[in-house]
Amino acid sequence: MKVFLFLILFVFSSLALYSQVRKPKAPAKASAGASSSLLKLSAGRGKVVYAVNCLPCHQADGGGVPNLNPPLIQTPYVTGDKTRLITIILKGLDKDIEINGDTYSNPMPPHDFLKDQEIADVLTYIRNAFGNKAGAVTAPEVKKLRK
Repeated sequence: MKVFLFLILFVFSSLALYSQVRKPKAPAKASAGASSSLLKLSAGRGKVVYAVNCLPCHQADGGGVPNLNPPLIQTPYVTGDKTRLITIILKGLDKDIEINGDTYSNPMPPHDFLKDQEIADVLTYIRNAFGNKAGAVTAPEVKKLRK
């Protein structure tokens, strides 16, 4: 009799456990903390890309060089439309631009040699450095425009 009760308990507990394991789980929602951590990781990698590729022209503080290289500090070119910013990195910029009443005329060569993730990281960095507060750029966004 004890063996029979043991088998019944074993079967029912196994079924209960199996139903819990097989129960589909709701997809996990990305928390604000998780997206903030991803932004920080991307910006951290982007800071390195910036130091190697951007700093000589745009300077360590993002202030640029008067009349030559534009500042990256709170300008619509940086904090505005991501598509325009990604396109500038991929294709360069060979026309004068005006920012806050000042004209900048040094052509920027394309940086299409950078990988999609490197471009996303450096743009995420500049969009969140130098007093800027803007959303991250992702590698898929860069890839889409590179085509």
